[in-house]
Amino acid sequence: MKKLKIGIIGCGNISSIYMENCQKFPHLELIACADLDVQRAQLQAEKFGVPRACSVEELLSDPAIELVINLTIPKAHAAVCIQALEAGKHVYTEKPLAVTREEGKQILETAKKHNLLVGSAPDTFLGAGIQTAINLIEQGEIGVPIGASAFMICRGHEHWHPDPAFYYDIGGGPMFDMGPYYLTALVALLGPIKRISGSTRISYPERTVLSTPKAGIKIEVSIPTHISGVIDFASGVIGSITTSFDAFGGTSLPPIEIYGSEGTLLVPDPNTFGGPVKIRKRDEKEFKEIPLTYGYSQNNRGLGVADMGKALLEGGKYRANSELAYHVLEAMHGFHDSSDTGKHYKMESTCERPQSVSLELQA
Repeated sequence: MKKLKIGIIGCGNISSIYMENCQKFPHLELIACADLDVQRAQLQAEKFGVPRACSVEELLSDPAIELVINLTIPKAHAAVCIQALEAGKHVYTEKPLAVTREEGKQILETAKKHNLLVGSAPDTFLGAGIQTAINLIEQGEIGVPIGASAFMICRGHEHWHPDPAFYYDIGGGPMFDMGPYYLTALVALLGPIKRISGSTRISYPERTVLSTPKAGIKIEVSIPTHISGVIDFASGVIGSITTSFDAFGGTSLPPIEIYGSEGTLLVPDPNTFGGPVKIRKRDEKEFKEIPLTYGYSQNNRGLGVADMGKALLEGGKYRANSELAYHVLEAMHGFHDSSDTGKHYKMESTCERPQSVSLELQA
């Protein structure tokens, strides 16, 4: 079997699960990792049996590496993606595709110029939970989709994260931190977005870090921390979404609900690959849990890389693609723009609803 040779740039915490999972797919071969801190790359290479740790420049100049997984911080996503594309490598990046729409467009244009592919997390929508939900919609189990709601509501990262300042700077906030999971899942379930309206606020202009090791440090908040929006999908479905870092204690709200002419579907947390999936049909009194009909219900980050790898080796489409990632990036900005201008935001981009996962990918 021909294998796609891969290198990882960025050896922080998220790299561990990618290194572990990418080595489970027989058509992927992880041959190198790199980081600005070469010692950190060496430690990760030793821990996960990666053949070589090196500098970023060495990895990009290696002609054997065909695809680069970009696991750097969001502000560096665009620069590293473009650098890898200019070096002749396909790219798969952690979410979001970029911080700004301009950077996102530049990535897409560079890939097109060099006839290369770009993929992007999140790939959780390829997992068992959301794919089971997609299958139920496609089989007509809830009739014609009419509406949707999504909720990501929690208290701020200063309560637990060791270095939470980024989450309150430009490119952070609940929409850019968690929005990619929810919006990608909604597009995978219901198709592309046509129009957005949003309202945003900064509830607390200053936050005090309560977690170690930076307890007591003050953070100036530069990005909205409570966002509510309405989504008009091209299909006619009307959705709503709320993302917030301003609530204390848990909520009883479901992550995602889809309302259809014949029933309601409860979709699992899009930050995970598993379930549960529940459905309540017309005239039924209770929700029933539906067995997951697809594989990959654990932490399978890297599944999008595997899907992209199959497309590169065998031809065909891949699902966690650049058009989807850019569409989601534009939508996240759209909520903020709508709030700032007091007008609807009309989407400039569109994308195909990703094809359902085939049983072959599950093998």
